[in-house]
Amino acid sequence: MLDRRAFLKASGALVVGFGAFGAATTLERAGLGPGPFDTHESHIDPGRLESWIAVGSDGRVTAYTGKAELGQGMLTAQTQLIAEELCLPMDRVTMIQCDTERCPDQGTTSGSQSTPTNFNHRNLALAGATARETLLRLASARLGVPVTQLTAAAGIISVTGRSATRVGYGELVTGRAMDIPLDPAAKRKPASAWTVLGKPVPRVDMTEMATGRFEYVHTVHVPGMLYGAVVRPPSVGATLVRVDGSSVADMAGVVKVVVKKEFVGVVAEKPWQAMQAAAELRADWAPGPVLPPQRELEAFLRKQPSRDGYVVNSGDVDATLAGAAGVVEATYRYPYQMHGSLGASCAVADVRAGKATIWSPTQSVYPTRSGIAMLLGLPVENIHVIFTRGAGCYGLNGADTVSYDAAVLSQAVGKPVKVQLTRKDEMAWENFGYPYVIDQRVGVAADGTIVAWDYQAWFASHGSRPGYDTPGNVITGSLLGFPPRPFRAGPPRAPRSFRNGSNAAPSYVRGRVGGRDGGAGTVSSERVLTHMIDSPFFTGPLRSPSRLQNTFAHESLLDEVAAHVRADPVAYRLRHLRDPRLKAVVEAVAKAAKWTPRPSPRPSVARTGVASGRGMSCVAYEGHNGYVAMVAEVEVDQATGRIAPRRFIVAQECGPISNPDGMRNQIEGGALQGMSRALGEEVTWDDHRITSIDWRTYHSLTFGFDMPAVESVLLNRPDLAATGAGETAITAVAAALGNAVFDATGARLRQVPFTDERMKAALAARG
Repeated sequence: MLDRRAFLKASGALVVGFGAFGAATTLERAGLGPGPFDTHESHIDPGRLESWIAVGSDGRVTAYTGKAELGQGMLTAQTQLIAEELCLPMDRVTMIQCDTERCPDQGTTSGSQSTPTNFNHRNLALAGATARETLLRLASARLGVPVTQLTAAAGIISVTGRSATRVGYGELVTGRAMDIPLDPAAKRKPASAWTVLGKPVPRVDMTEMATGRFEYVHTVHVPGMLYGAVVRPPSVGATLVRVDGSSVADMAGVVKVVVKKEFVGVVAEKPWQAMQAAAELRADWAPGPVLPPQRELEAFLRKQPSRDGYVVNSGDVDATLAGAAGVVEATYRYPYQMHGSLGASCAVADVRAGKATIWSPTQSVYPTRSGIAMLLGLPVENIHVIFTRGAGCYGLNGADTVSYDAAVLSQAVGKPVKVQLTRKDEMAWENFGYPYVIDQRVGVAADGTIVAWDYQAWFASHGSRPGYDTPGNVITGSLLGFPPRPFRAGPPRAPRSFRNGSNAAPSYVRGRVGGRDGGAGTVSSERVLTHMIDSPFFTGPLRSPSRLQNTFAHESLLDEVAAHVRADPVAYRLRHLRDPRLKAVVEAVAKAAKWTPRPSPRPSVARTGVASGRGMSCVAYEGHNGYVAMVAEVEVDQATGRIAPRRFIVAQECGPISNPDGMRNQIEGGALQGMSRALGEEVTWDDHRITSIDWRTYHSLTFGFDMPAVESVLLNRPDLAATGAGETAITAVAAALGNAVFDATGARLRQVPFTDERMKAALAARG
């Protein structure tokens, strides 16, 4: 096989790039190298510029990225970035994303890190700047004029004021290959000079998607391909006793029954044959342990051995609360929830002659490559993973585990195999979002100022992303005998620095650790203690993992305290915030919503009929990775308990805006998914198994739902570093809705989802 570098050299392309890893130690020291996730060596040399960009002899540019398009618009934004830095029209840039033979290892597309990773002064952005400056230097030598007298536009470099004296990118590279190291001094184009980046450019993939020509992983076909189906355990924790392969031996199309440790699957000639055989295969399982009753989840979380940790602890919270003029306390509850992707996960694998090619919708091609190497017992360099888009997912649905399924089944038959999970297999065995129980107490002074904030939470975790070396973090790896990430209980330790990546600390505390304030607020008496327990179910990141649950509790309690002291919710937030960026989005959303200052609930709340109200919430996502404030307007039918969101107004600031339409899409999608999770979504189970296994038993938004208006207020800050935008808006939804319901009715909701029954119970319990 001709490797990528050899191909580029042979083709006479100028190859420029910047690797994502730590081989270039000087780059790391300069703060331009890898992020914390970049810990495994890649065969694509990170110290050479060719890792990122190739300029062809025709002047077209191909760029390589380790951050994938998952439906969030990243493919378009990254294309804009390269087009901008290289002064090209969009249609002359081709992005190759997440292919382990061609792209740098940038870890996982997750955590709202794609923009911070690639759009500031490193990685893809710096590669573009380096490429542009390199081409200008080549043109300077060719044309015999200083770089300062050259202008680049549309792939042509000309002498300023003498446009006839010019040279094309392709002419500069024809017949030569250049292997150029990164130039840390390369300068990005200033935002004031942008002509492509920062504009509302249409998505580059939309036409093919809308016309049915886009190739998803579900439509990949490899010659000679067979089809696989998996047989999952009948209950959580069940163990395999025996499999009777003869039970399906006479079924049409069956090629092989595959049993490897406790992994069971069937390979057949056609998809329906594989599914039928999997359903008919006789397999005996020893039952797993009895699951904790769903109605007793809170008690279960509180009594389990836990791994504890302080985010911040000023040491004086109990004394401050004892001396406060008043204390407001409440408990907030958040359930297991699932990704529930509309399309079930799918992957294709071709494992033959000791090598494997996997077409996978994984968000982490290099970690998936390592995991598959472990599962198959093959050298990692013999595994080729090609990202191929599947069902959208902000987190960890079945994409990784189905990739493992396909690889194992393909190795067993020595032919290409496609596996598409059934709806039940996807929903019963994906990695769910974390459940939470959060106790909070806030002390207030006589003038209503918050003087202390006390937080304590219990949440459950088991598994998570497989990473590079823990395939047992998902169901397939576990069935194949690989343990999940070990759980170890332990007492809390004092924090060494303030880290608020899970938003466990509310935005209103100082976050003082080691004599330094790291939080966004003014409250100096602060204690944030978390207890993680081992979950009976697989868990993992689900859009805004932990951040959403914690923000629901913080912003709901802030609203309760404001009501207690009879303060306007917007003014009360601003009173306790120090961070100017968070204050700016609060002020912007209040202005856009035409917020009328007054306490909640609204005056003269009616006890019957349909009541309307408004509520707000805000968050500095992960402390510094995006800023959002939201106002929700709702109507509540007090007879039925039905909550009807009518309008969301969202103000968001994430530094410079790469694509305004893309950011609006993120805000709108986050608002609607957050609404779905707040109003209906909840994983259910009985004594042994998950029972929310289809769209009748798992209650996400249905087609025909009366959708609210979503209005976006974009705060563009080109003077600041780019931060994430994919998980900010969803983080604020549940609290904004709950606060709006309180404003409308005087009834407080402290448990998600806000079902009709819970709403009616809250109405009955109000004072």
